[in-house]
Amino acid sequence: MALEQEFNSVDVTSSTSTVAIEGVDTQNLPKLPPAAEPETQWQQITRQISQFIDQLPDNLNRFWQAYQLPLIAVVLVLAATVILRVAIAILNAINDLPLLEPTLELIGIVYSTWFVFRYLLQASTRQELWAEIRALTAQTLGD
Repeated sequence: MALEQEFNSVDVTSSTSTVAIEGVDTQNLPKLPPAAEPETQWQQITRQISQFIDQLPDNLNRFWQAYQLPLIAVVLVLAATVILRVAIAILNAINDLPLLEPTLELIGIVYSTWFVFRYLLQASTRQELWAEIRALTAQTLGD
């Protein structure tokens, strides 16, 4: 027994809705939500920027958790490089002053000579120096 349903033509230009299949209860059929107005390009861009800014703290937190040690290492290397360049620039500026370079060299030679005679020539003074170094490291490291 073949059930034949009669199809009506639908006028897509008319504003009234017609039932395409007669005898079907259209009240229980799922209905599509009304079509939203299309977004303009600026609305899409601002929406995407807003979403990016909203998600930025979470993304940065995940990035920091994943790459914490490498980031710290890179920052330390960059900081050491900057400090070294500043120190070299200061030393070059000092060396450009007349009579200051030879004076500082003389001070360095005198201090180095005193240090050798005071701590490095005799075994007892080397032990004293070693004890001072150990006490300083224990104080610094908290041992």
